[in-house]
Amino acid sequence: MVLALAYPDAPSARRPGRSWTIRVTGHRDRTASVSCSSACAMPPRSRDVAALRRFAEAHAAAHAKAVTVRADAACACRRQQCAAHEGTRVACAGPVVLVLRHDPAVGQVWTLTEVCSACAPLMSHARVVARAAAPARPVAAAAPAPAVEPESARSRAAAPPRAVPGGFSAPLTAAEAAPAAPRERARRRVRYRAEGAGRG
Repeated sequence: MVLALAYPDAPSARRPGRSWTIRVTGHRDRTASVSCSSACAMPPRSRDVAALRRFAEAHAAAHAKAVTVRADAACACRRQQCAAHEGTRVACAGPVVLVLRHDPAVGQVWTLTEVCSACAPLMSHARVVARAAAPARPVAAAAPAPAVEPESARSRAAAPPRAVPGGFSAPLTAAEAAPAAPRERARRRVRYRAEGAGRG
């Protein structure tokens, strides 16, 4: 069984472009209401249509500010057969942008849509309000920390060479390079005095 794709025009590597519509609708009792295509809290019906329009405009701006434009989104304009610019056909291309469409002559509908950069300037009554962030560059690998030389190796390197049988020299060990302990020096002095007294 073959399943039909929900968005056949969208490349498999891209997600469908999103769209939000905020609308002011009039009713027979001369009131109006605001609706949003997302599940958002809306004010109750009112006869103050101007206030509802201001709310709808602010609500659209809040959506535009809150949304993160996805760089991998497919052009939502293309999904609608580019109906927003029927007179001009264009191949979808360029980075993804978020456009806000609002016809002031009608003044009742605000639409936010993720579209490509090629379609955006051709859409009537539309302006770009956000752009997809550039893909993050790979972080360069941190330089490896210098190897710490063991203490014994450092002390061997710092010690002066000593003579060994065969005419070669070798560095002193840490114990040999360390100054003699005070007790050992005192013993040597006593031995030296005793030897001097024996000679006299």
